[in-house]
Amino acid sequence: MLAAGCGRSGETSGARQLPPVPILAARATQRPVLKQLHEIGTVEAYATVNIKSRVEGNLVAIAFQQGDFVRKGQLLFTLDPRPFRAALQQAEANLARDEAQRRQALVDARRYAFLAQQGVGSRQQADQSQASADTWVATVAADEAAVETARLNLLYSEIRSPIDGHSGNLQAHIGDLIKPDADTPLVTITQIQPVYVDLSIPEANLAEVRAAMEQQQLKVEAFIPGMANGQLPPEQGVLSFIDNTVDKTTGTILLKGLFANRDRRLWPGAYVNTVLTLGVIPDAVVVPSEAVENGPQGNFVFVVGADNRVQMRPVVVGSQVDGATVIERGLRGGETVVTDGQLRLLPGSAVTVKQTL
Repeated sequence: MLAAGCGRSGETSGARQLPPVPILAARATQRPVLKQLHEIGTVEAYATVNIKSRVEGNLVAIAFQQGDFVRKGQLLFTLDPRPFRAALQQAEANLARDEAQRRQALVDARRYAFLAQQGVGSRQQADQSQASADTWVATVAADEAAVETARLNLLYSEIRSPIDGHSGNLQAHIGDLIKPDADTPLVTITQIQPVYVDLSIPEANLAEVRAAMEQQQLKVEAFIPGMANGQLPPEQGVLSFIDNTVDKTTGTILLKGLFANRDRRLWPGAYVNTVLTLGVIPDAVVVPSEAVENGPQGNFVFVVGADNRVQMRPVVVGSQVDGATVIERGLRGGETVVTDGQLRLLPGSAVTVKQTL
């Protein structure tokens, strides 16, 4: 015990005998700070639709250019309508023929039923007439369904966009024989107004995010890397989704922010830097991020005392905001911390402050 005590005393004495170390320092400030999570996110289309034909036919017209922004209901492709028009006319003719037969059968059924009631005709003949009338009624109903099917097929010869979105690579050309529900879509349309931004946060932050989401709608910002050297403002969105399962392999959980994307700056598949704001810390202790060091026992800072000597103080750090770090525990507002020159310091070292921020 005496040897260990002498060793610590000698180390402190050595630190006190060294000449003062020149350092840069800053004061810990206490101010309201936004509580935020910074993560890398990925843009996801709000909806993706593979455009396929519902009928078979030859492609005779393409009404857009690949890469165009298309509107819901806009005509995209036209198949040769002549076979479908002919099938519709045939179905309508069959309906007209069978409708005439149905009317005659109903008249006969009423006539033979009357005769049977009067005792002039046989009951069997009346029943046969009624069965024939019922058959023609069913036949006309089937013809009406066939007419509706033919009309739909003619309608399906014009393929229209089901959503507003951006068209992708064109996979069909005029003259191609188009098969219904083919494996390869004619074109893919992605809806990017609005658009999702996916981000994953550590599961340790999940309870905090859920609690904040119950209190208010949480704001999500998306910064596009390289966009005008950071001069343009970030895209603004709101947190709209929390996944129901934590990923066991990464220990993270998926969140989605919903963005209006009015200027279409967010593009599906692109990486963005996201900031999720959870709330405001009213009296947070803040220091420049370069003051925080990481050692074997965790994070620490060198605090400059009134005698211009430093002590190593373990701290618990929080979020980072504009180059500053929130200190949750271990430091008080107004204390002076070292921001440059830590590599030459030992606990108890004398310092010369060259500049205080």
